[in-house]
Amino acid sequence: MHKIENRIKNKENRIENRGAVGNLISTKCCYLLFSMFFSLAASAQCAMCRAALAGDSNTKKAEAVNDGIVYLMVIPYLLIGIIGFLIYRMYQSKKKKAV
Repeated sequence: MHKIENRIKNKENRIENRGAVGNLISTKCCYLLFSMFFSLAASAQCAMCRAALAGDSNTKKAEAVNDGIVYLMVIPYLLIGIIGFLIYRMYQSKKKKAV
C-alpha cells in the first residue's frame, strides 16, 4: 500500500515542479519537431539495384527485390512486437501477484 502512496506523491511532486516552459514544450513536442525538421529524403533502392532493375523487361526481378525488402522489414518489427508482448505479460503477472 505504501508503494502506491509513494507513487502518487512522486507524481504530484513532479507536476508541481514543472514550470510554464515545461508545460508548454513537452518531450513529445520536441521529438515531433526534431523529426519534422531534420528528416532526410531517402531513395527506395540503392543505385546498383535501381540500375539493374531499370526498364520494362525486369518486372519479375523488380517484384522479387520488393518482396525481399518487405520480408527483411517484417522480421525486426515482428521481434519487437513479440518482446513487447512478453514484457506486457510479465508486468500483468506481477500485478496479479501483488494484488
